[in-house]
Amino acid sequence: MQYEAHTPDDYIKQLPEDRKEPVVRLRQIIKESLPEGFEEGINYGMIGFYVPHSIYPNGYHCDKKQPLPFINLASQKHYIALYHMGMYANKALLEWFKTAYSEQCRFKLDMGKSCIRFKKMDAIPYELVGELCAKMTVGDWINIYEAAIKKK
Repeated sequence: MQYEAHTPDDYIKQLPEDRKEPVVRLRQIIKESLPEGFEEGINYGMIGFYVPHSIYPNGYHCDKKQPLPFINLASQKHYIALYHMGMYANKALLEWFKTAYSEQCRFKLDMGKSCIRFKKMDAIPYELVGELCAKMTVGDWINIYEAAIKKK
């Protein structure tokens, strides 16, 4: 679902009541777990965590005015989505997450091409999300991103 929000707090205020607590909790885990250098704001209509232009002036290749996206968090119609760009660019990180999820969670992992879908609000693996967020630094992400851009 699209929300007309200018800040993460504004985004959260617009959520249905049953989504507020899980999104607030995920946001807090992400903020606490991300290595130094990532910034938070609204990015592509979602709560976003990105590499700011002050660190990576080139911005996102699709729209250089946008900072380099890394993680987005969104409330969709039937689920909460966590978009982690680094996981899709780093196969080892993706495999680690799939394995850790299967070992720690009782529900089947629901992943799309670009997101992890959490349909059951009481089954979100918050600690695992925190571990995932801590695994890649700003420098790691820039290096992976630039290597991927060069291949195109």
